[in-house]
Amino acid sequence: MFIGEEPIHIKVENKSDIANIVLMPGDPLRAKYIAENFLTNAKLVTSIRNMFGYTGEYKGQKVTVMAHGMGMPSASIYVFELIHYFGVNKIIRIGTCGAVSPKADIGDIILTKKIYSESNFAYTYNNYVGNVVEANPELNQVILNTADELNLRVLYGMTTTMDVFGPYIDYNRVLDRIPRGYEILGEEMEAFGLTHVANSLGCLSTTIMTVVDSKFSKVVLTPEDRETKLNNMITLALESIIK
Repeated sequence: MFIGEEPIHIKVENKSDIANIVLMPGDPLRAKYIAENFLTNAKLVTSIRNMFGYTGEYKGQKVTVMAHGMGMPSASIYVFELIHYFGVNKIIRIGTCGAVSPKADIGDIILTKKIYSESNFAYTYNNYVGNVVEANPELNQVILNTADELNLRVLYGMTTTMDVFGPYIDYNRVLDRIPRGYEILGEEMEAFGLTHVANSLGCLSTTIMTVVDSKFSKVVLTPEDRETKLNNMITLALESIIK
C-alpha cells in the first residue's frame, strides 16, 4: 500500500505545529471561530483546500483544532493523516446532528457511545464487516465527568452515520432498517468513519454533537441560541481533551 513519507492534505512548517490532542469540527470556519474565541496564541498552521487547522493553547495546554469537512471519506483523510503522520493520540469530533429520538431535544448535547452505519466504509478501509463501532469508553467517561462539573446535560448513547444528508431524503426507511435493539439518538455523516479509523490506528476518539434539527420538532434555533449551544459543546470538548 502506498502511503508516502509526507501527508498530502495537511501541510505545516514543522510537524510540531500539530498538537497530540485535536478537536475536529466539520466546518473550517468553525475551526477558525474556536481558535479565535477559545484558544490563546492561536495560529493557522495548515490551509490546504481551505480546510483550516489552528494550533494554540487552552489553559496552558497545546491544542489543535482541525476541520474535517463533510462525510466519512473527507473526515477519514484528515483523521488518518493526523494520527499516522503527526502522532495524534486523542481526537474529539465536535459537530451537529439531527435528533431521531424523542429523548433528544433541539439544543441537546449528544455523546456517542456506539455508532451504527450501513455504509461499506469500514469494509473498504480494512475489511471490517461489522455495522457498529465503539467510541473510546475511557475518553467518554472523562467527558461525562466533565459535563457534571460544568452542569451540562449530556445524552449518552448510540447514534448513526449515514452516507447522505438526512433532511434531504426520507431517512425513516433507513432508520427502519436499523436493528430494533439499537436505540438511536441522532444521525449525522462522519462519526462512524472517524471512529473506525482512529480505532484501527490506536487513537482515542469520540464524538460530541449538538442537536440542531429533529424529526419530532419544527423548532429552529435562533443564531444566538445556536451559538450558545455550540459554545457549551466546544467548552465541554476542550475541558475534556486536556485532562
